[in-house]
Amino acid sequence: MEELNELFEQSLFMLSLTDTAFVRYLYDKIDWDNRLIGIKGARGIGKTTLLLQRMKKALDPQTALFVTCDHFYFSNHRLFDLATTFAKQGGKYLFVDEIHKYKDWSKELKMIYDLRPDLNVVFTGSSVLDIDKGEQDDLSRRAIMYDMQGLSFREYLDMFHGITTPVLSLDEVLTLRGNEAIHIEYPLQLFLQYLQSGYYPFAKERDFRLRLMQIVEKTIENDIPYYAGLNVATARKLKHLLMIVSQSAPFKPNYQSISQMLDTTRLLLKDYMYYMEKAGLIGQLRDDTCGIRALGKVEKVYIDNPSLCYLLADGKPEVGNLRETFFYNQLRQISNVTTSKVSDFEIDGRTFEVGGKSKGQKQIKQATEGYVVKADTEFAHGNNIPLWHFGFLY
Repeated sequence: MEELNELFEQSLFMLSLTDTAFVRYLYDKIDWDNRLIGIKGARGIGKTTLLLQRMKKALDPQTALFVTCDHFYFSNHRLFDLATTFAKQGGKYLFVDEIHKYKDWSKELKMIYDLRPDLNVVFTGSSVLDIDKGEQDDLSRRAIMYDMQGLSFREYLDMFHGITTPVLSLDEVLTLRGNEAIHIEYPLQLFLQYLQSGYYPFAKERDFRLRLMQIVEKTIENDIPYYAGLNVATARKLKHLLMIVSQSAPFKPNYQSISQMLDTTRLLLKDYMYYMEKAGLIGQLRDDTCGIRALGKVEKVYIDNPSLCYLLADGKPEVGNLRETFFYNQLRQISNVTTSKVSDFEIDGRTFEVGGKSKGQKQIKQATEGYVVKADTEFAHGNNIPLWHFGFLY
């Protein structure tokens, strides 16, 4: 009982530090009435804050409890026992952060769902988690899962500069709605700031680059090896692979050449790249004949987001790579983005060529519906759309 009171005190303390002035895009997309909700995402994008904001904005703190699975409490206590005791004392909502740090998380979440129908549970976990695999398959039929990614340009403007703008659909962007709906002074300057660090909510904290590098290292050394059952030696290969990608992206992968550089097999290399994609380190652009698991159809490999591009390129990323990375990163949140036979990207039959302000129509002149995405312009006209307008899709 005393230990449970300590967890309550810590939960209330965390709530007292939580600001609800700005909430992430995912907050309003979640059906909070479901009894078991999971939120996956890369490290550092704000999953913990989202849980605390839900508690603070909508729930009675006396019936809600926030716990994190790296707390010493779980060194000798079971999650199921905590949930049972909490529910018996009138608890209604249990928020469990970093579920991946609890050994038997899938089994115990299933038990809580089946045996405590009076308790709603929301948990966060690493983006590498796969609840459709093995023993966790039963959980996948019970939990409603959501994937969360980093800040959009729109969210960055709201969170860091207090500039509130509407969410635009892709159709609205392409019909030049952005010219009317978005009123920002010096948008290109703000956009450059976003590209450098704005994907991560902790960008204003001291030593941002050091913190981001630590996130990359923990993802490679801890998250991926643990969930994929890989050894420490493999983590070194993952670091080498990320270095190769960062120096070459975007590129069409030559699996034979890269596997020789890493002293591994083509099959394992494809697995490594899949794990790194799931973990939020790289993005893999595929053709329109396959899904995320059809790794043989990968056409281009990118670093996951612009802020990571800046980090891994020591602050000097290649400009063309940066532009394409931003476009792919933002559009994948709302659409299925594939390769195009005539330009850089294709989305639902529309083709997109990404470049600077001097980019012409040559690549898309044969396209049924083609657009030129220009990085250095403020206003849309015709089929020429500013790159930064695509940062308002979520």
